[in-house]
Amino acid sequence: MLKTIVLFFFLITSNSIFASFILIPMDAVTQTNHLKAYGIVYWSIQHGHKAKWLLNYEGGSFLLEDTKATRNECVIRGVTFEVISDIETTKILEEISSPSKNTDAVVLEKAPKIAVYSPKNKMPWDDAVTMVLTYAEIPFDVIYDEDVLNDKLLEYEWLHLHHEDFTGQYGKFYGAYRNAPWYIEQKQNAEALAKQLGYKKVSKEKLAVAKKIKDFVIGGGFMFAMCSATDSFDIALAAQNTDICESMFDGDPSALNYHGKLDFTKTLAFQNFKLERNPLVYEFSSIDMTNKRKIKRTSDYFTLQEYSAKWDPIPTMLCQNHTQYIKGFMGQTTAFDKTTVKPNVLIMGKNMNNGEARYIHGELGKGMFTFYGGHDPEDYQHRVGDLKTELDLHPNSPGYRLILNNVLFPAAKKKKQKT
Repeated sequence: MLKTIVLFFFLITSNSIFASFILIPMDAVTQTNHLKAYGIVYWSIQHGHKAKWLLNYEGGSFLLEDTKATRNECVIRGVTFEVISDIETTKILEEISSPSKNTDAVVLEKAPKIAVYSPKNKMPWDDAVTMVLTYAEIPFDVIYDEDVLNDKLLEYEWLHLHHEDFTGQYGKFYGAYRNAPWYIEQKQNAEALAKQLGYKKVSKEKLAVAKKIKDFVIGGGFMFAMCSATDSFDIALAAQNTDICESMFDGDPSALNYHGKLDFTKTLAFQNFKLERNPLVYEFSSIDMTNKRKIKRTSDYFTLQEYSAKWDPIPTMLCQNHTQYIKGFMGQTTAFDKTTVKPNVLIMGKNMNNGEARYIHGELGKGMFTFYGGHDPEDYQHRVGDLKTELDLHPNSPGYRLILNNVLFPAAKKKKQKT
């Protein structure tokens, strides 16, 4: 009996001495809940603990400082983890640092403060980013036009643009939903808010918001957008010196030959696109591939590009996953015509059948932006009024992982520039 007690005591004390890290595997086989794993990492660094992102190692695994509280959080949230010793940790890090391997360990040091740009009233569709942040238990604040125009963005490091139309055309829903109560209410609310903020037109007010968000990025912020918030954002910036809205949107006709007045030097990601002039057509411009693609659902996949973990850590972080092949999914803006993507913007994910860009990233000033085509990674063709996706049914979604990569990468320690 005494020998058993002594052995038990030795195992406990030796474990506390040698087991000083928690490994959260992110491969396809081991991890039971990839999405909540990001929440654990965010929670850990938010509480001042050490963390490393092991790029291209077992699906982009995480190495956390071992604490009892972190272990408990993993158990409560259903995240697979392993407590490993200093010796095992050193061995893993030495393997990762090898020049012959496309792997690296990036220090995560500060949890970014997150804002979601979204209207306060309930819309007849759900937002994938808001859902996955809530599911992963990553805290965020909801802000909207008045907050942006009052410079509240200065309080945040990371901003997501909810399904939004920055052009003042109310999502181009006029053709199908102009008599729907939610559409009428949306238009009335937008007009009232624009007037309250001192603008005669919703398009002018939305442009002012887009400019503020662009300044946020230039100043060092990280901005992420999906679906129509991607192309409508750039369209609004390009059209800032002309009127592209027809009378049912703003009370007067659009400007003659407005295509010739678009300024592509003002945009973030896109150039040389043509706008859809017909107000009855549910489409903004030639940027979007929704009506041009001829792909069956069964073969609708896009491939993530591979980057050098040691030399290109940012796109490597943004592409961490347990598979290189992601199921396609549609939206008002499903994917981007590669001919409209600016040459200085990275195409990190593209469909191999037609070459369309699904996932792109760029830099502007001191900040960065990422655009992700489609509406909901686990709902192939989400329609207005459809029920929201239950992420408990998709805890290992590779499409949703791309969103959470963007949430987490601003926490990475910035490397000092050579002088």
